[in-house]
Formats: sequence, C-alpha cells, structure tokens
Amino acid sequence: MDRLTSMAVFVKAADLGSFAAAGAALDLSGPMVGKHVRFLEERLGMRLINRTTRRQSLTEFGRAYYERCRVVLAEAEAADALAADQLAEPRGKLRITMPVHFGRRCVAPVLLDLAQQYPALELDLSFNDRIIDLADGGYDLAIRTGSLEDKGGVIARRIARQRMVVCASPAYIESHGRPRHIEDLSRHHAVVYRRSGPVPPWLFPRNGQSEVAITPPSRLWLDDLDAIADAAAADMGLAWLPYWLVRERILAGVLVELLPNEPGFLYNAYALWLEAPHLPLKARVSIDALVTALPKYMT
Repeated sequence: MDRLTSMAVFVKAADLGSFAAAGAALDLSGPMVGKHVRFLEERLGMRLINRTTRRQSLTEFGRAYYERCRVVLAEAEAADALAADQLAEPRGKLRITMPVHFGRRCVAPVLLDLAQQYPALELDLSFNDRIIDLADGGYDLAIRTGSLEDKGGVIARRIARQRMVVCASPAYIESHGRPRHIEDLSRHHAVVYRRSGPVPPWLFPRNGQSEVAITPPSRLWLDDLDAIADAAAADMGLAWLPYWLVRERILAGVLVELLPNEPGFLYNAYALWLEAPHLPLKARVSIDALVTALPKYMT
C-alpha cells in the first residue's frame, strides 16, 4: 500500500470517529479503511487506534502520529500545488494595499507591466498611507516601508531599499548657505513629514554604530511627501526625502542634493502576506517581479 494514502485514510478515520464514516467520505469500504490503518500499525510496530465493537479511540501514540500525519499531508498538498503552479500562469484577483506615493510611482508600474504579461491576472490596488490589517481588509499583499511590527502570522519579504537624501532649492542655499556636515542641519529651517505622533528624526548611518538622528527646527509639518518636495522647491527649507521622489527635480535643477559625502539612510520596503502553507502563484509572481524591478526606480 501507498504510505501517504494510508496516512490520509487514517487521518480521516480519526477525524470522523469510525471506519465506516471514513469509508463513506473516501468512497472506500469499511474493511479497506481498516486495512490501511493496519498497514501503518504493522509498519510502525505500534497500535494507532483502540477498536471495540462499539467505539474506537486513538492511542497515546496514535494521537501524536495523527498530528504529524496532518503536517505531512498538508506539506504534500502544498508541494503538489507548487508543481501545478509551474504549469499554469497567474490568474484571478490580487488585492494589494500600498503607500500612496511609493505605490503610485514605483510599485504600480511594475504590477501594470505584470498585468500586461499575464492577461488572466486581475489587480485590485489600494493606495493608502494608513496601516491596514491584512486579514480585516481582505488583502492578499501589503506593501510597507520603514520598520515593521513583530506580528505573528504575517510573513515579510524585503523588496527594495529607498535611499534618503537631504535637499533644498538653489535660492534657499544662496540665502541661507549650504550645510556641509550633519551638525550644520540644526542651523537651518526644515520642511518635515509628520502623519501622527512625534516628528520622526532624520537618520544618517554610521559604519558599525547606531544611526545619527537629527530633528532640525521647523515651522512646516506636512503629511504628504510630494507636498514636502514642493515646499522645498519653493525655498521654504531643507527636506529629507526618498531619492526616487526628488530625482527629476534634482536633475532639472529645481532642488539640490546636499551632504553628498554622507551615506544616505536606506529605508526598507517590504511585501507582507498572511502565513499559509502555500503562497498562491499570483502573489508569488508579483513579489518576485517587485524584487527584480523596483531597484531601478530607487536609483
């Protein structure tokens, strides 16, 4: 007999409480269910089920073996699904939530290319800076930037790293001078990001040491990254922003990148999904596409 088949029959008999019920569920006779169980018992040299004419119950070893069989069968199903995925193409609806600007400027173009490649793939994209619970929101994936909460049942994979830069307009630099070192930032006005709670500091990495955290003085607090870049371009002060967001403004001379000798802090971007035995092909292909394509948007 096939051991994996016998395991499946044994698990069904344990779940339903009788050989007859398991046989009806699996389209087998009651005696055939018994043969599968006896095959396992003889192979293991241990009794799995105590049987009488009136009832049956798992032995102590049978309960432990039952739990392991469930794991083995789930992994076998996941392996079969993985093989089936290799012969298929991504299809069906994929719901993803992501930050507004990073999503629109970087993530969405990659996913739209993917949708063109796979006509059976449907995308339901939500652009929102709020942290949305994957289970409550019914999303397959969430794209997040920065640090993550340690939350059980959620898997995270890094898909990109965003380099942060300090920048200002040429007119602001002419009026207030150019900061040459991190310590100079405290003598300048800044346009800072704040969504809720305290203003997050500007971070600068140090080899083998903790990052240097600076909170420059400011009279402008905005919760929109593009608005911060516009304010900096309007001579209102320094800004600390992802390079991908200000790249075109810097190339056009509207903004100037400052502190070029200081390494930029790298903010991680992640794809998150709920833990499951098998990640659907549509989600796996999308994550792989983001890992491959996003770096070109970061430079």
